[in-house]
Amino acid sequence: MVRFENVGVRYGVGPEVLRDINLHIEPGSFYFLTGASGAGKSSLLKLMYLALLPSRGCIQVFGEDISRTDRRKLPELRRRIGVVFQDFRLLSNLSIFDNVALPLRIAGDDEKRTRNNVAELLDWVGLGARLNDSPGTLSGGEQQRVAIARAVISKPALLLADEPTGNVDDRIAYRLLRLFEELHRTGTAVVVATHNDALVRRFSHPTLVLADNMLHTPVDKQSDSMA
Repeated sequence: MVRFENVGVRYGVGPEVLRDINLHIEPGSFYFLTGASGAGKSSLLKLMYLALLPSRGCIQVFGEDISRTDRRKLPELRRRIGVVFQDFRLLSNLSIFDNVALPLRIAGDDEKRTRNNVAELLDWVGLGARLNDSPGTLSGGEQQRVAIARAVISKPALLLADEPTGNVDDRIAYRLLRLFEELHRTGTAVVVATHNDALVRRFSHPTLVLADNMLHTPVDKQSDSMA
């Protein structure tokens, strides 16, 4: 699904912020991505959702070599990827409901089914009573939940979440991670970047660690617990 081979990234003429990245995200896998602030977690996710090109190396997404792919094909590839951004990126001129419904409407889904699915998901994340409100009336944590609902509503092949629980309390954070797990069980590959080590320890999924500008071997917590 996603494959990195000897990937490096630098901004301008500075040193590489990521170097010698080798990674294979298989369909239906689930990874946490951890590392200190500034380690490059956001840059790695940007590479995965095609918002950033590498300075060197090869990236394949859904079997396409990104360096050789026609730029006009990138939007089609991106539509198969759900992204939860740190800054939410909600559209202020749309209601909460319409923000979440947007991916389904772009894909041309049936409107009745869209309305039912969006209402059900917003109710699940605790915002069922705020369907017609605008994003600007919500707290940071509530906007985070809307952004997550929008990212998962279309059941993408790949879900990338950048600090998705940074603005919510531990109870909501755990509930949101359970939502990601439910999506994972349907076949979606999930990568969650987080600094919340306590939350990561509550789940058995392997962890990718960024340190010294390099990606270190995944830590499989199930294997660790059996050792």
